[in-house]
Amino acid sequence: MRAGAVAAGTTLMMLLMSSPALALTRDDGDDPGPGLSVMETLGLYVAAPIVLFLVIVGLVMVLDKSKKQA
Repeated sequence: MRAGAVAAGTTLMMLLMSSPALALTRDDGDDPGPGLSVMETLGLYVAAPIVLFLVIVGLVMVLDKSKKQA
């Protein structure tokens, strides 16, 4: 119980002491590009990993040299 309270207190203090407002200030040399559309985001972070996974699974299945047990 005491360890949980210490962990929760430490986490809360670190969250309160951090300054998320500093994330809005630009650093030297910071040049963000244009934002992604919804379709580009879904394609990049959802469709591309699924396709890559399926390609790897397909290659493993095709190149598997072990004999199948009947």
